[in-house]
Amino acid sequence: MISRRRFVKRTVTALGAAAVRPFTRAEEPGADFVASTEVQVIKHGAGPNSLGWFHPRACLVPSPAGNGQRVFMTLQEVKGSDFFRQVHFMTSDDLGKTWTEPEPIPDFNWHEKGGGLIEGVCDVVPQWHSWTKTVLAMGHNVYYKDNRLTQAGAERWPSYSVRDTSGSWSNRQRLVWDDPRAEAIMSCGCGERLWFENGDLLVAVSIGSKGYAHRSVTTLRCAFDGKKLTVKQSGSEIVNPKGRGMLEPSVTEFRNRYYMTIRAEDGRGYVTTSDDGMKWAEKKAWSWGDGTPLDMSTTQQHWLLHSDGLHLAYNRKTEDNAKVMRFRAPLFIAAVDHETLRLRRDTERILFPLKGDPVNKPATVILTDNFHPLAASKDESWITVGENTIQARVPGDLMIGRIKWSKPNTLV
Repeated sequence: MISRRRFVKRTVTALGAAAVRPFTRAEEPGADFVASTEVQVIKHGAGPNSLGWFHPRACLVPSPAGNGQRVFMTLQEVKGSDFFRQVHFMTSDDLGKTWTEPEPIPDFNWHEKGGGLIEGVCDVVPQWHSWTKTVLAMGHNVYYKDNRLTQAGAERWPSYSVRDTSGSWSNRQRLVWDDPRAEAIMSCGCGERLWFENGDLLVAVSIGSKGYAHRSVTTLRCAFDGKKLTVKQSGSEIVNPKGRGMLEPSVTEFRNRYYMTIRAEDGRGYVTTSDDGMKWAEKKAWSWGDGTPLDMSTTQQHWLLHSDGLHLAYNRKTEDNAKVMRFRAPLFIAAVDHETLRLRRDTERILFPLKGDPVNKPATVILTDNFHPLAASKDESWITVGENTIQARVPGDLMIGRIKWSKPNTLV
């Protein structure tokens, strides 16, 4: 019999600055539909110097019993900073209350390449493709040597595996795009992706040519036949010549308009829009309604999509976390004015509170980065996260942050 683990509920209180706020029912740009939030632990971290689960990312798939939705989540163990083991998956048939034990995805393991070089896969995001009734799990390849991440002589590209209705997984495959701008690196891990009406896939990628000084971002329209992804069209480039450039883009669609949020390395995060998912407007730094930019530090952002509005999940600098690595705790959510592309500061709340001593022992603060959104039901959306405690070398908890909506999300 498949074993399942019960979650441990932690309701976030005002001490975490996440008490329930008044909401408005008006549907003006930037309306806030969050009624309450709570945090649930689905796996506790093990003891010091043991492996912890990381990169939990989920999608909805049809229940095999034909009576609703199943939650399908990918995750993998982490050994150190950006040093990941084999990708696994687990499922829940009761909206996250209980889960199966993690099972390995067969070809998302380590491949020995010779000379001590190991190729793995990380940053995997699963998605259900209703046209072919498959799960497409897609991340990118990564290389290790001497028990650590290495960049030497190792090209990077999107890697994917497909799970069919029998539960079988395909071998690892590479998304091929013959464009010199992506000769050295093309990555699409961590980000949301979209389906067009005919089943084509819209994927945002971070790319770099050989000898690149910084990476740029673009979008690809890909055909998918249930077995193979093929690039059909590419979009305009978004550039920022600071640090490594533009990283980890994520896309969503709201009221026939496409939105992209992008990690950067200049102390900001960026947002841009498109009418077709291909031609993108000039990027704008994330800011509050009065135009004051948010202070970020090379960290990703993700969309919380509701039928009546947009919210963003993100990390940013505060008075309390200035010494915390890249300000990666706490984790915030706030409503987005989809016309001005600014955040409403009066709607900001903390989903995952800061834990630890950020002033005197910042290295021991538990980080809540590398998170992922899911519209789980009409009544709630999730942010899934594996606590990152690499600096303290103590595995953290695997958690769901549940966002309860004040009105139904009719997109689910």
